[in-house]
Amino acid sequence: MRNTGAAAVLGALGLFATACGGAADPPSGGPAAGGTFTFAISADPGVLDPAMGILSVTNAVLSLAYDTLVQITPDGKIVSGLAEKWDVKPDSVTFTLRKDVTCSDGSKLTPADVAANVDHITDPATKSPVNGVLVPTGMKAEADDAAGTVTLSTPKPFSFILESSTQLFVVCGKGVKDRSVVARATSGSGPYTLTEAVPSDHYTFQVRKDYVWGPDGATTKEPGLPAKIVMKVVPNEQTAANLLISGGLNGAVVLGADRARLEATPGITKIIKGMGNGQFFYHQGDDRPGKDPAVRKALTQAVNLKELAGIATGGTGRPATGLVMDPRPCQGDTVTGHVPAFDEAAAAAALDAAGWKTGADGIRAKDGRKLTLRLVYATTKGTGVEAAAEYLAAAWKKAGADVKLNGIIDAKLSETLNATQDWDVIWLPIGAPFPSQLVGFLSGPAAPKGANFAHLANTRYEKAVAEAVLKPGEEGCKLWREAESALFDNADLVPVVENTMMVAAKNAKFDVIGNMFLPLSVRMTEAG
Repeated sequence: MRNTGAAAVLGALGLFATACGGAADPPSGGPAAGGTFTFAISADPGVLDPAMGILSVTNAVLSLAYDTLVQITPDGKIVSGLAEKWDVKPDSVTFTLRKDVTCSDGSKLTPADVAANVDHITDPATKSPVNGVLVPTGMKAEADDAAGTVTLSTPKPFSFILESSTQLFVVCGKGVKDRSVVARATSGSGPYTLTEAVPSDHYTFQVRKDYVWGPDGATTKEPGLPAKIVMKVVPNEQTAANLLISGGLNGAVVLGADRARLEATPGITKIIKGMGNGQFFYHQGDDRPGKDPAVRKALTQAVNLKELAGIATGGTGRPATGLVMDPRPCQGDTVTGHVPAFDEAAAAAALDAAGWKTGADGIRAKDGRKLTLRLVYATTKGTGVEAAAEYLAAAWKKAGADVKLNGIIDAKLSETLNATQDWDVIWLPIGAPFPSQLVGFLSGPAAPKGANFAHLANTRYEKAVAEAVLKPGEEGCKLWREAESALFDNADLVPVVENTMMVAAKNAKFDVIGNMFLPLSVRMTEAG
């Protein structure tokens, strides 16, 4: 993985993977013919070139107009997309493309088009933020137009080479030769085409009636599929909730207090979905208290993580079970039984044993140095995170630490992690579709020379990862799970809670997976 600013990329991945699969419970009415489906997005998507899109809001918009080689179902199954079959090897995957796929301008999709997309992303001159994050570092593409195949390969084995292609939106038609075409328009093979773009207000898409190559043969001829989809920019959640209730929206994602209001509103269907972990890391630099695993474990034992989880999410979270977002390529709980349990007495005894003795002022010290912790958190993440930081500070002060709270804006996180590195503990949400995308942040060269911002050096993790990357897909899953658990056993980072969000709908139903809005799942429904 490239050495990109740790906070910037972790934040982007967290935004990128904002939901897991599932469908809203259907309203009582039946399918409604045609119509317009209006969905709230929290910010303007910006440049629409898929090579530059890493935020969830951008990819939600792009998912209407672009297809991927294969797709993933809400339960994690890989199904057909542009490719009808595929052959996976540890360091390559060969896709056989469907022969009936056309771009929105009427041109046929070719293997060369797919290869051109990969070449464009991996070209250093492009400066694509998805290179080395969503597209594996060093990936190359080889097209065989006569055979109808394209082969994607990596310099060394890559566990999720097939799964990573579910993230690659394929530009075709005019956009392949002239990428400026897709800066404010679309040129893809997806089921909808962008017809109107009003930045910071709305983006309107028209259905393609000739679309028949969706996942597992899905088409745009299904009853209730909307003729138009409008992605409406609504930055304020309260406004979005108001519009949903009044009928000005058909769908929205709500994270905060308005969830309770929607929950009590008749006619609104809703489901709760995961959207990344709330967790904290210990700095393990040579001059930091967190360098000593005994201190990390003791500090973790001093915190009631269940109470902390409720505070951080306002009671809307659920137990964390791993680092990777749903639908995970490697299913299973890597957290339970691997995080030091809450035990204040054991924490105090462990700190005593590690040489940190309580002074007359109640602050522990060792070799004349006080146990001081600078706790960093993002002030822009909401009142729950600030309250969680205050709760942590109180627990650690009770255990004998002098805790200094340092709330900063998101824009300063990268500087704090990579440049100044002036922190001891940081509350840092994290999320990625594949565990391989986190390796550079959890091992390897430490910041500022590398992306390993917490200076982690977990030999069990590194050993398991070294073996896991040599095995594709499920073969390596046991090792990837072992690697994650090794981090928790060692209290390198502490998963506290899985954050959740409400996906709400009115007179419609739809699915989302990760950042992907699934346009072919949308159904307009008559009011019940």
